[in-house]
Parts: sequence; structure tokens; C-alpha cells
Amino acid sequence: MRSSLQAAALGLAALASLLSPVAPALAQQCPDKHVLYWQAFPPGGESDLSARHQQVVLKRRCPTVDAIIQYKPGAGGALMWTQLNQLPGDGFNVVGINLPHIVFQPLEGQVQYKTADITPVFWFHYTPDILVVPASSAIRTFADFIAAAKASPGKLSLGGSGLNSANHAAHERLNAAFNVKTNYIPFKGTGDMSVAVLGAQIDGAMTYTPFAIANQSRLRPLAVAMEKRHPLLPDVPTFRELGVNWIDGAYRGIGMPRGTSPEARKRISDLWRSLNDDKEMKELAAKSGFELINIGVEEMDAFMADKIGLYTEGAARLGLGKK
Repeated sequence: MRSSLQAAALGLAALASLLSPVAPALAQQCPDKHVLYWQAFPPGGESDLSARHQQVVLKRRCPTVDAIIQYKPGAGGALMWTQLNQLPGDGFNVVGINLPHIVFQPLEGQVQYKTADITPVFWFHYTPDILVVPASSAIRTFADFIAAAKASPGKLSLGGSGLNSANHAAHERLNAAFNVKTNYIPFKGTGDMSVAVLGAQIDGAMTYTPFAIANQSRLRPLAVAMEKRHPLLPDVPTFRELGVNWIDGAYRGIGMPRGTSPEARKRISDLWRSLNDDKEMKELAAKSGFELINIGVEEMDAFMADKIGLYTEGAARLGLGKK
């Protein structure tokens, strides 16, 4: 009997030794306090949807911890980003950030923060630019859109999220690339813009693929800034197909207050990477039109240097930066 018990004990010990590297790793990734997740845009847009996905996956992985979403919208995200470094650097305050917004806005010179004031710790996805019109619009194709824009320069109005944002830059790029003149109407966020474009109060929007996918029955997408057609929008041509090498959009990530320790930044970066690698997150992202990326603290300096250079050149070309 003793030998049998010893064998069983040895078997359990062996099993525990196999499992022990996994369990502590999962436990180590979970914060020991709730995370305050600050949003720079109102509820209902892509940033909010991303945060909700992360909130759900974090709760499943770390049942005792919540990501408590807080909203401080205004000035195309600049209100929150101006106040980012006033938050406690305790490792439990996380702020949603966006590219190219945090490069374009300071270059324009109308905000109270600089790009260097933002401390990114993880970029988790990218959303391609897409041009849409209401389903009720007489504009059926991109060719129709260009014809209408050229027939009445300055008449068509296109909504977007924020001033000096990815949507604003994409609007200016559209005008320049196709030699047309349309008016850009900035909104606090995609959620606010949706009422105007879905209700046909404006002629269309330069927005992102998740918004187009979520409202396919109420919108008509005309062109998307991707290398290949989006699998959920197979009938929508790419700008490349239309003669312009345009593959771009908005990057979303998280930053932390400047006073946060490098160790705390690394812990949150690793946690967000684990959320991105989760099967449920991948399914939610694919369903919503988000293209997942994993840029953590290890890759951050090189990534930001590349993007700041790219967007600084783009801002000057599009007239969004200081001359």
C-alpha cells in the first residue's frame, strides 16, 4: 500500500512540476489591483470597442481584476493626453493613445502636450482607412464619388474623428491624391460621428474598417486603404486598385504616466501582449475588422522613431504641420 501511495505521490509531484511553470506565469501577469483604463474618445468608437474587448479577455484571464474604463474626451483626444502625466504613476493607470494623432496634434501647435510627453508601452492594433457614404446616397461607387466631387468642388462633406487625426490626414490625402475638394467635418469621436453619417446629415465619412463592418447594412463603403481587399468587405476595392499606393490608418495602443517605473511599464506591456495573443481576442478582432499587432516596450523606441519620422513628413505634405 505504501509503495502505491508513494508512486501516486511521485506522479502528482511530477505533474505539478510540469504545470508549475505555467500557473505562476499566468499569476504573475495578473495585476494585484484593478486597472484604471482611461479613454480619450467618447463611448461608441473603435477605441472604446477595443477597450471593451480587452476588458472581457482580462476578466476571464484574471478573474479578481477589472479594467475600469474611464472617459475623458475632448479636442480629438488631446484633453486626455494633455493630462496623462498628471495621473498617478502607480502602475495601475493606463491611457488609450493613437497614432498619428499624438504626432500630428503637437505639430499643429494647438494642443498643450508634445509627442515626447507621451510614454507608449504597447501598440495592439491597426485599423485601415476607409471611405464610406450612407446607404441612401446616390453615390454608388468610388467613380461616382470622384465625379460628384469634381462637379461641385467643396460641396461634399466628409465626417471624421477629431482634428489633426488619422481621419483628418486621410481626408486631406484623398483630396490631394484624386485632385478633388471636399470638406472635413471633425467630431469628438467615431461614436459621435455615426449619428451624422448614418442619418445622412453629412455626405459620408473618412473612417475606419470596424465602423464600416459594424454598419454594413446602413453604409456603402467605396474604397479601403489596405494591401488587399478586406475579407469581410470583399466587394470594396482598395485604393491601390484605384491607382493610389495608399495603405494606412490608425494605430491604437496604451501609454502610462511618465512617473511609472520601467518595471511597471514592462508588466503592463507583457499583460497587453498576452491579451493580444489570446484566442478570444483574435476572434473578436477579426470579427470587428481590427488588425492585431504586438509592439511592446522592447520594440517601442525603434517603432516610434520610424512613425514620428513618417508622420512628420506626412504632416508637412498635407499641410497639417508647421511650415
